[in-house]
Parts: sequence; C-alpha cells; structure tokens
Amino acid sequence: MKNNITILLAGIFLVSCKSTSQTAGVQLFPADKNATPETVTLYQNLFKSREKGYFFGHQDALAYGVNWRYEEGRSDVKDVTGDYPAVYGWDLGRIEDKAEKDLDGVPFSNQKRYVQQVYKWGGINTFSWHMNNPLTGKDAWNNEPGTVASVLPGGTKHELFKSWLDNAAAYFLTLKGKDGKLIPILFRPYHEFTGNWFWWCKNTTTPEQFKALWKFTVEYFEAKGVHNLLYVYNTSDSGVETKADFMEYYPGDAYVDMVSFDIYQGGEEAAKRDKFAADTHRLVGIIDEVAREHNKLSAIAETGFEQIPYATWWTETLTNAIADRKISYVLVWRNHGWNEYMTPPRMHYYAPYKGHKYEADFVKYYNQPETLFQKEATKLNLYKK
Repeated sequence: MKNNITILLAGIFLVSCKSTSQTAGVQLFPADKNATPETVTLYQNLFKSREKGYFFGHQDALAYGVNWRYEEGRSDVKDVTGDYPAVYGWDLGRIEDKAEKDLDGVPFSNQKRYVQQVYKWGGINTFSWHMNNPLTGKDAWNNEPGTVASVLPGGTKHELFKSWLDNAAAYFLTLKGKDGKLIPILFRPYHEFTGNWFWWCKNTTTPEQFKALWKFTVEYFEAKGVHNLLYVYNTSDSGVETKADFMEYYPGDAYVDMVSFDIYQGGEEAAKRDKFAADTHRLVGIIDEVAREHNKLSAIAETGFEQIPYATWWTETLTNAIADRKISYVLVWRNHGWNEYMTPPRMHYYAPYKGHKYEADFVKYYNQPETLFQKEATKLNLYKK
C-alpha cells in the first residue's frame, strides 16, 4: 500500500510539474520560429521577471505629457517618481497612408528615435495599430460589417490590405539599435476585438474570419523577414465573462506569445470603482489560467482611470485587483492633456503629472516591491541571456 501511495504521489508531482512548466526552468520559445536572438531572449526573460513583479507601462510616454510636447528626456512618470516607465506604448496608426505622423500626431521619425532610446535603456516597446478601415477608407472606428472579409485572400480589398502590411513591415525593419540589431517589439494587432467599436471587432466578423486575419498577418510579416515581433492577443473587458469567451477567437498557440485584455474605470462612484476592481480581478484570473495552460505570457495591455480623481487608486484599487497574479506588465493610456476634440472637452490623462492632487499615492505605488519601472528593467538586462 505504501509503495502504491508513493507511485501515486510521484505521478501527481509529475503532472504538477508539467502544469507549471513556465516556472520550472523549461525553455520556451516565441511563436515565430525564426525570431531574432534578442526577441527570443526578451521573451524568455519576461517569463523569469514575473517572479520579481510586473512592469509598469505608459502610452506615448516620451513624446508628450499633460503640459508639454517633445521635450527631450522628459516623461510625466519620471517627473513624479524620478524614474521612467519600463514599458512604452506606441501606435502604427497612419503608417498605412505613409503619413509623416501617427494618429496621435507623433512624427514617425520621433517615434522611431524613442523606440531606439527605450531599447538602449533596456526597456520594452509595444505597438498597437488603429488601422484605417480598408473597405470604406474611414478610420478604425468605422466598424462596417464585412470589412474583415474584404481583406482576406480573395476579398476586394486584399491587395490594398497587403500594401498596408508592407508599410508596417518596412517600418518594423527600420527599428534597429545602435548595435545594428532589430529591436524586439510586443505587437498587439486587432486589439479589443470583443468590443464593438473597431472594424475587426466580433460584432462585424466571425471567429473563423478573425483567426484567418490574425494568421495571415503573422505569416505575411514572417514572409517579409520581420522576425522581431512577439504577438499579443488582446480582448476588451466587454464581452468576456468566462475563459470560453476569452478563447473564442484565439488563433492558436503557434500564432500567439502573450494573452491580455484592456479595461478602464468609467466613473468615480464607489459602485463603478468596485466594478472595475472586480472585473479586473476576474479577467486577470482568466488570463493567468490561459497563460499557464498554453505556456504564454500575460498582461493588462491598457488600463487606467482618466484624471485619477481618487486618493488611493494605485495602491488600493489597481494593486488589489491584480493581487498576487503573475503578469508581465500593466500599461496605462496616454497623457494627452487638454483635449478639445473630446465630448465634453476635458483634461485627458491616465498617469499623474508633477503637481497632481494624488501624486503621492503613485509614488507609493512606484515604491512597492512588485512594481517594476525602467531602473529595474535596466538591471534585469532583458535582452541578454
């Protein structure tokens, strides 16, 4: 009987080791089998770094802030904490038109320089793409049914869509460090697809079409020699109640490196704060489970509370929502400042700036051992084995 118990326990131990292989010393590799050595190393180091905590990110962090534009070396996060974020979000929007500036008005020449600076520091660059609607010629928010079908092979806009991918591929291949090596990028295409606001969202396409779109994009970039991308699958909080909802449009392990979601707090009332915290905690649990089952990284790719009008949002609301889940990063949206084009016109920012009423709470958040900013990323040497 004792021998049988020993055998049973050994079997349980082996199953347990297999289910937690992410942290058991098993070498994992990106979906792109020809990924550059630096991309592979970043990928593997992101698994290791989760044991220390999660990286903090900010969209367009080096380009502008609440009361400034294009000041060299400046960041609202740095103004408050003395340190930069570790993850820097950028967008490809308008690369399809070969425009001088991205959809947020940042010259691509500046953006490229920022990406290179981040790589030099040992930080992490991530890109989304608010791609114009190829069917109608309007912007990404023009969610015309049938757009995805039109860009797939055989569709009326397939050749146009390929030319846009060509523009993006060419740009990705210019993103090199001073060492001449391609800079690894966390690429998050077709983000928030469980919502209903973009032309690739699930209200305008089927799971099969979305998967075909995703696979075609990955394979097209690989065929163009773009091997410095880690692919980030991303939902909104909308339409995701269960793991099955999250995985319905999943294109497969061979095409994904990281799973993530976007979520924002929509109001100051206690009920909305509690809902945000509960929804975030539930979704972090879902991506944690998916990541472990599929040997993927995970992240909160976009989040925030506009203007942060709450004294302990960072150290209580966000911190408690993540709890002890092991994710790679959390990124808050941009610090645009006054935005006259919003309805109503208002101050539009998600990270505190110097002089913000509750900046002290963000400093406490910065000093938490589990939050990792640029100084920690530099020490971790994410692009070296």
